[in-house]
Order: sequence, then C-alpha cells, then structure tokens
Amino acid sequence: MIPLRISLEPEEIPSHWYNVVADLVNPPAPPLAPDGNPVTPEQMGAIFPMPILEQEMSAERWIAIPEEVRQIYALWRPSPLCRALRLEQALGTPAKIFYKYEGVSPAGSHKPNSAVPQAFYNKMVGTKRLTTETGAGQWGSSIAFAGQMFGLPVRVFMVKSRLRAETVPPLDDADLGCRGFRQPDQP
Repeated sequence: MIPLRISLEPEEIPSHWYNVVADLVNPPAPPLAPDGNPVTPEQMGAIFPMPILEQEMSAERWIAIPEEVRQIYALWRPSPLCRALRLEQALGTPAKIFYKYEGVSPAGSHKPNSAVPQAFYNKMVGTKRLTTETGAGQWGSSIAFAGQMFGLPVRVFMVKSRLRAETVPPLDDADLGCRGFRQPDQP
C-alpha cells in the first residue's frame, strides 16, 4: 500500500516561520498609500502592531514563533500532510502531489495559523479589542478563537449577503468572547 498521510509528532511543531522574501530575486513592491507613495512603517502602525510590521517588512529567512503561539498551535498541529494520489493518477503526472489537511483546526481551515499570532502580538502591545470582517465566517471564527486564547474580545462584521438574521449565529458566541454584526450597507 502506498502511504497517503504523513503525521509529525507534537514536539516537531516548527519553532520558526519561513519567510519567502529572503529567497526572492526581486523583493515585493511596498504597499502604497492612496497618494501612490510607499506607506511608511509609522503610517501602517496606525492599524498594525509593530511586531507584525517587523515581520511583514523583514527579509530574514526564519522568524521565531513565540512559545505562547506554539502552545496554542499544539491544540491542532501538526496537521497531517496528505498525498493526493488519485489526483496524480487523474492528471497522469509522475509528480507527487501533497496538501496539508487544515480541517483539524478550530475553524476548520488554515486561518487560525495567522489569526493566533495576530491576536498574540496585539495583546502584547496592549490592544484592548479586535475588530475584523469576514465573508463565509472562517476568518471571523479564527479571530474569535484567537482573541479568546489571549483574553481579547472580538467584534466581527459579516457581509450582509451571507446573513439571514440580525446577528451572526456562528460568530455571536459568548464562549468565544465574540459579537457578530451585519456589515453596514455600502453607500
């Protein structure tokens, strides 16, 4: 039988994030302000904590994952690496195709992998509440989960077309410290 799943042991959870920018021939263009000029770190600091900006603008190949984040990752990571053997066969390719199965995370997707460190860094700099938007709800539930892990209340605005009630039932959850809202109508 061909092995279709690779699972790591919990102690093999990575200690560093890989930053692809270090290996790019040309670094990505900087984000632009409405006037067309590059945004400064100080301008971005109005909406992002400095530790997140330091990572975003880093060219270092490896960025250490804080132990507090790794401890929360351990609730569902390491997630299994699966081989897509039937897809390989359907494509008639000699290549081996693999994917990470992220359905084991609290939100059922890869999004808590980013939400948890974002909540951690916001808590670290003294942010009192997180506010975000969500489409189908995975990002909103990921931020709600992450906020709860660090004692941060969360407000989630969901696109109106996805709602059938006044609040967002899956996100309006006292257990997650989250309050869901319809996104305001566009002008």
